[in-house]
Amino acid sequence: LAAGSREEKMANLVEATSQKDFEEFLAKAGKCLTVVHFHAAWAPQCGQMNEVMAELAKEHTGTTFVKLEAETVPEVSEKYEISSVPTFLFFKAGEKVDQLDGAHAAELTKKVQRLAVSGGPAGAAEAPDLNERLKKLINAGPCMLFMKGSPQEPRCGFSRQIVGLLKEHNIQFSSFDILSDEEVRQGLKTFSNWPTYPQLYVNGELVGGLDIVKELAESGELENTCPKAVSLEQRLKSVISQSPIMLFMKGNKEEARCGFSRQILEILNGTGVDYDTFDILQDEEVRQGLKTYSNWPTYPQLYVKGELIGGLDIVKELKESGELVSVLKGES
Repeated sequence: LAAGSREEKMANLVEATSQKDFEEFLAKAGKCLTVVHFHAAWAPQCGQMNEVMAELAKEHTGTTFVKLEAETVPEVSEKYEISSVPTFLFFKAGEKVDQLDGAHAAELTKKVQRLAVSGGPAGAAEAPDLNERLKKLINAGPCMLFMKGSPQEPRCGFSRQIVGLLKEHNIQFSSFDILSDEEVRQGLKTFSNWPTYPQLYVNGELVGGLDIVKELAESGELENTCPKAVSLEQRLKSVISQSPIMLFMKGNKEEARCGFSRQILEILNGTGVDYDTFDILQDEEVRQGLKTYSNWPTYPQLYVKGELIGGLDIVKELKESGELVSVLKGES
């Protein structure tokens, strides 16, 4: 009860039980950010995300956070094509500006921080310029594909075809899902003066869409235009050597996603030696490839100067024998 009454006291955390409620909340918020959580009582992850939203509401008092049970208010859910819970929609001046599918607390926090600042009356000066953001995204990799969905799961026929062409010609590329960010989706059309997706960029310059990539493939110029994929072995060597001390783990320094990874972080943090991490849950190719490459079947794995030291048990032994710091510094 106490938690409920605490939530009710927050004027910017509200529940919409009808289409009328929903429209009134949007109208009342005006140009300020409104975050709508489409949730379901039967989904435990929605409950967790409501807690995250309550925390964000305390921090962002100028933003309105609306909880809406998707199945109870079908008119709104259908209008915005909500197909799963939790889904978050972001509105400004009554218009949808962004969307987030799934229970991703860190991503939700990031989007709220970015959108609450940009376009808010007080924070307008601090808003990161959209063009700067687009430039960074376009240059995030030597070959960047802006598409609907991901290479593993394209969400439209044109995106599926362009991914197929790039893979067939062994082109290494990074991608950005424009369905995950409405601001980028609309902004890039103007920025590049190209009205449709997918869009392919090489070294920050627009190559074009599917038709142009098809022409380049047919004329044999695609390989010269785009960087070739490196072999998995070259990629693993490069990742292992990114930093003098590399820890391959489940999760990252801020949030370990398994007990063994958590324990090894505690030991390494206790040494005071600087190290970097790689989250194998984010990259299935590295996760499987590294087991074969290092001939070590489990994670975490610790490398110093490109050489495998071992997993948690070996790191524990080195700590107990007092050798860990000198091994990390590459002295023994």
